[in-house]
Amino acid sequence: MSVISEVAGHWANGALRTLNAFRNGYGAPENDPPAVTPYTVIYEGGKVSLRYYAARGKVRHHTPMLLVYALIKRPFILDLQRGRSVIESLTNQGFDVYFIDWIPPDASDTWHGFEAYVNGDVANAVRAVQIHSGIERINLLGYCFGGLLSLMYTALHQRNIKNLVTMTIPLDMSVRDLPIMNFVDVMDPAMTETITKIYGNCPAWMMNSWFTAMNPTHHLLDKYVGAYRNSSRENYAETFELFEKWMQSDVPLAGQIFRELGSELSRDNKLFRNLMTIGDQLVDLKNVECPLLNMIADFDDVVAPNASKGLPELVGSADKRNLHFPTGHIGAAVSAPALKKLWPAIGSWLAERD
Repeated sequence: MSVISEVAGHWANGALRTLNAFRNGYGAPENDPPAVTPYTVIYEGGKVSLRYYAARGKVRHHTPMLLVYALIKRPFILDLQRGRSVIESLTNQGFDVYFIDWIPPDASDTWHGFEAYVNGDVANAVRAVQIHSGIERINLLGYCFGGLLSLMYTALHQRNIKNLVTMTIPLDMSVRDLPIMNFVDVMDPAMTETITKIYGNCPAWMMNSWFTAMNPTHHLLDKYVGAYRNSSRENYAETFELFEKWMQSDVPLAGQIFRELGSELSRDNKLFRNLMTIGDQLVDLKNVECPLLNMIADFDDVVAPNASKGLPELVGSADKRNLHFPTGHIGAAVSAPALKKLWPAIGSWLAERD
């Protein structure tokens, strides 16, 4: 078979996956692949299903970790395969890991905004971790959008958090280093209102189309050329299939948080400017006084590194720093170098502060 035919075959399979994802509602939880690392669900409420992954190995750290993932895709990218799993890495390092598996919003959840997610869902998950573990001050790790939720929660409820890790956090929305920020400029309040009036929530297919539009050459061609070139590598085909499944696992974004993301965060940059309010409370980042590790992916094509790097200057912590790693946005979760070096470095930072 010719190179062109094989690449075309990979592309056709990808197009079929996209079509099936559109038909099946994209990121329906029942479409997730089987879990790699064993867990139990210890709490369900609001939009949270809280998983517990028990620590393994000879060393077991005192402080449990709550991992807050982003709202916009299913979370199995962090537990993709044996030997390629963030959850597996953390539990093998001796951490009890609690993980928020976000329940996708439906038509009854259009009111869900930052107030509901931060002071409701994240707060309830933290309390469930405290009760289950018997530990009052826990570690909080937020990935991308989950980093925003974690940062807001810590600023409002510092007494419950011992250490905070933020990863690839989209903080300074004035940074215009990446194409995705062009959407921020065109998503005016009238457009977000129109979308939510029509659909209630921002639909999963719309979220998927925006991410595809960020880098259409990669989504439409480059990755299939890569699939052809790497097809003989051990386990590559399986990894590629799982990754593609995750790429089509978008979930809706609740209407209220979609509006707030477009106005409060993206257009007005209120969190970075220390003007963000949740309910009647100011999210004052100076109230974050626990140790902070802010991880930045140097080749991130979703969240510009310059949009993340200013965080340590805004918080009140004495122990704070940026951790740069030469990877992309998704590479931080699944690349071999990240699993070999980055996640052990994060684990070591937390262990030193246990």
